[in-house]
Amino acid sequence: MKNKYMFGGAIIIVFLGVMAYLFTQTNVSYENNFDKVMQSGKTLRATGSWVKERNYVVDKQNNLLSFYIKDNQGNMMKVIYHGTIPNNFESSINIVVTGKYTDGNFQATDILTKCPSKYQDQQKQRAS
Repeated sequence: MKNKYMFGGAIIIVFLGVMAYLFTQTNVSYENNFDKVMQSGKTLRATGSWVKERNYVVDKQNNLLSFYIKDNQGNMMKVIYHGTIPNNFESSINIVVTGKYTDGNFQATDILTKCPSKYQDQQKQRAS
């Protein structure tokens, strides 16, 4: 009888441990000050505007994209992303990148683009 309770208790403890680990892994905060992003060393979501004046580089062979984003204070940061380029990347202005700042660049694991024309059309429809 005691073995059943010990086994059940062990399963509950393992389950709570796994849940705590998953919770800490998904708890990624947003940051729009690149000075803080560069000093953090943690995985963050950095928000900024794409600097279109600086050319972006697409290396299709290595599935690599690099570009610059700027925060509200005017600080620029180079972003390197290994993955597929988002469909509306070239028409976007604001970008949210998830990743870590290491070796002088922001190593992104995910990119979310915000296209202003999409939202402007919705605002015009609401005004009508």
